[in-house]
Amino acid sequence: MYFMGPNTFSEPWHLPHRPPVQIKEIVYEGAFNAFVDEINAIAAYEWWEGAIYNILSVLAYPLAWSWQHWRRRLKLQRLREFVRSEYDHACLRSCRSRALYEGIKVAATSDLMLAYVDFFLGGDEKRTDLPPRLHQRLPISLPFGGDGSYMAPFSLHSDNILTSLMSQSVPPTTWYRLVAGLNAQLRLVRRGWIRVTFRPVLRWLETHANPALRSHGIRVDLAWFQATACGYFQYGLLVHAVEEENDSAPFGNLGGAIQTEQHSRLKSTYRENASSHLREESHLNRAHRTRESLMRRKRTYGIIIDSNSLQVVEERREISYLLSFMLHNTKPVGHQDLVGLVISMLLLGDFSLVLLTLLQLYSYSLGDVFLVLFVLPLGVLLPFPAGINALFSHGPRRSAGLARVYALWNITSLINVVVAFLCGYVHYSTRSSPSRKQPNFQPWNISMDESEWWIFPAGLVLCKLLQSRLINWHVANQEIQDRSLYSNDFELFWRS
Repeated sequence: MYFMGPNTFSEPWHLPHRPPVQIKEIVYEGAFNAFVDEINAIAAYEWWEGAIYNILSVLAYPLAWSWQHWRRRLKLQRLREFVRSEYDHACLRSCRSRALYEGIKVAATSDLMLAYVDFFLGGDEKRTDLPPRLHQRLPISLPFGGDGSYMAPFSLHSDNILTSLMSQSVPPTTWYRLVAGLNAQLRLVRRGWIRVTFRPVLRWLETHANPALRSHGIRVDLAWFQATACGYFQYGLLVHAVEEENDSAPFGNLGGAIQTEQHSRLKSTYRENASSHLREESHLNRAHRTRESLMRRKRTYGIIIDSNSLQVVEERREISYLLSFMLHNTKPVGHQDLVGLVISMLLLGDFSLVLLTLLQLYSYSLGDVFLVLFVLPLGVLLPFPAGINALFSHGPRRSAGLARVYALWNITSLINVVVAFLCGYVHYSTRSSPSRKQPNFQPWNISMDESEWWIFPAGLVLCKLLQSRLINWHVANQEIQDRSLYSNDFELFWRS
């Protein structure tokens, strides 16, 4: 059962109160609602946490991102601690689970944006139809983690439970390879460019994923799940059986939401809420399932995304849309050592240009130096230690994470460079004014003509833009060690 919401300060994680059909047979509805109330209260953020985030977003966005990530991690730890040691598991029907305080588990993706609750059988249910087999659970909805941003790209999280479930039809090696290939494609999806960047994912599913799954009787489709109250959409996969696959019905825009009536009962998600994950579904007979499907057609929000329905996907273009031109995930280019060496050289050049720019501004006025240093606070200096930390860290995953933070500081420091441009321009305009008398005493300055005030700031801009592109390549090289994941050859992809 998936949490709704992206786990932000304005829209924290929350669970729907009505238990989904998949777990109705193993929980008490009244106690479940009380459990949801406690979980939602713990998952909510305090007002001051969001206030600090907003202040840091104005002063230095990398610090705001680090603050949000830290609070998210603490929130997940608090939820796990509550479920593991504080909650009495009163919502479970299993006497054994209630006595041993087990049967419920909270987990989340590494980006801490998607979380879910697993409900386990206690073993004393005395029912032969539990747990159901994979084909009795279909269709299964698998939301993606992340939001398509540079810091949190889309990804499909496959834990041991999901892998074990899928292994009933799909060999684990095939499933692992499919998830790795899909995540490699999802890395390239950019928020603000959803319609364009989702097309290669759709093409990959049709040319690489579904041909391999067809022999196992399984098909996967890209899906768009129901939006939350704040308009947050979850994208993911819909897993269903091949033999019961049908085309989805036309869709229309109702009250700002896309409503799809799906003709196939297996493309209906069999969910009270599209965010609930099918983990422990009760075995329903065929007639009952057909009746459930007909009822859900009327209230199923979302679409099975194909090349046609992709045109109506709503895109929100925020300030990150402009940054995506410089900060975006790319395919690996190889030559990892060479890329790291060039970044190191540019990093040293960047730091040297910063010092020269500050010396030049000091020759104008000490106030100009303070303006560049503290608008934004120390933003012009922090990319250097952040870059050193990223380049010399151990482990590809840690190095990639630190490199993303380095990329944020690198882009943020452009604001300081703009301030340096303005200070230099104001000084040049003032000094070149014919009405202003030149002072007899000239403060210390480096040997440059007055008209060349722009050279150091311009060099900084060029250096930072080059660093931005190389950091993207460095992150891709660290995260994608197997370049065959991007192979267009079906045989080569599955043979690797």
